Amino acid sequence: MFFQHIFESSLAHSSYIIGCQAKGVALVIDPKRDVDSYLEIAQKNNLTITHIAETHIHADYLSGTLELAALTGAQPYLSDEGGEDWQYEFPHIGLKHRDQFQVGNLIFQVIHTPGHTPESISFILIDTPATMEPVMIFTGDFVFVGDIGRPDLLENAAGMIGTKEIGAHQMYRSLQHFLALPDHIQVWPAHGAGSACGKALGAVPSSTVGYEKIRNWALQYQNNETAFVEELLSGQPEPPRYFAMMKKLNKIARPLQTAVPQYNKLTNETFLGLYHKGTTIIDTRHKFEFAKGYLPNSINIQNNKTFNTWAGWILNYTDPFILIVEESQLDDIARKLMRIGLDHVAGYVTPDTIPHLGIPLEHQQLIGFEEMNSVLGKSDIQILDVRNASEFSEGHLPHATHIFVGTIADNLNQIDRNKQLYLHCQSGDRATIAASILAKNGIKDVKIYSPSINEWKLKGGTLVQ
Repeated sequence: MFFQHIFESSLAHSSYIIGCQAKGVALVIDPKRDVDSYLEIAQKNNLTITHIAETHIHADYLSGTLELAALTGAQPYLSDEGGEDWQYEFPHIGLKHRDQFQVGNLIFQVIHTPGHTPESISFILIDTPATMEPVMIFTGDFVFVGDIGRPDLLENAAGMIGTKEIGAHQMYRSLQHFLALPDHIQVWPAHGAGSACGKALGAVPSSTVGYEKIRNWALQYQNNETAFVEELLSGQPEPPRYFAMMKKLNKIARPLQTAVPQYNKLTNETFLGLYHKGTTIIDTRHKFEFAKGYLPNSINIQNNKTFNTWAGWILNYTDPFILIVEESQLDDIARKLMRIGLDHVAGYVTPDTIPHLGIPLEHQQLIGFEEMNSVLGKSDIQILDVRNASEFSEGHLPHATHIFVGTIADNLNQIDRNKQLYLHCQSGDRATIAASILAKNGIKDVKIYSPSINEWKLKGGTLVQ
């Protein structure tokens, strides 16, 4: 048997290619949209991708199933569970509970594991040349290392009111299937630490059924379903705005992108024409470089491992946008954007273009501990904390107003424009995003506490709950 785990850190996403070397065929489970990595792995190992499987209709990224099928002719094996609202709307081989299929000498058995989503399934692998006992389970967003999939996305991200409690109870029942599995089976989930698909995902890529029975918090409620549901629904992070779009696009036949896009480099004249028409500008530079001088109305989303998340929170899927990005980062940025379906890139310019556009630059005001600490308690200031709700509840600066960065443009009415605004987050990254959004909306006299909350604590700064 051939096995390779592919981890994409910007989405904390795991996909898998499993092959039967005797027959020269392979299956890809939960592929990302930039599928060239799977093709390269298969070619290097003399395998032909003949099967593609998904554990569920994903919310946090755009699946590459359609792209991979178009390039290889492989058949998609997808869930037909969950009812008519949860059916894939493009040709596929439908899977139900207890179905099985073969990839060469490998057998994959299907378990319906609803909870995270109604159609969720898991795949148990039997490597028949070695043993007829199951050896692995691919759980998708059902069971993670140390956690389980959240059941509230349909309600909180897709607006399907009343579904989170139903999903939580379904998850409790699905876990009984997991508890019945032999302890030796390896557990390979679709996400790791950093994903918004759960609240406490472990950092290691895999586990075993036996270890999860001992260590996973969700498997300690075997005789108390009410307490389990309450705990599962509490403290979940805010689901990014783009999740609803992923749910929609992953069900349907949509435009394909079978190669990583090559963006057009814009001339200064073309850039200025689009800029003055109000086209959104995403500046991907480091926050400190952005603060030194940026184009008015541009938004700073640094090119780091959370770039996808904030791009998905902020950008509109129907409107074009322009990137300010280094040439060396273009491929990385293009992959990150295509993975969440943000395809309307009008082009890019490099950062060294900015001083030559003839546009007066604006600047962000970054402050340290001493100034931030000195203004606490003053009546003519407002402190804005843009972290998520759970971070805020664990401890925040006195008298701080909480507005999560992803929703700040929808909550400008909570900002007192007659007071000096001080802004902070956990480490400064989200505060820079928030400040650039505020500036785009006319709120420019903002001071950003750029160090981390950890530094605030170390220096004796006050936190309240």
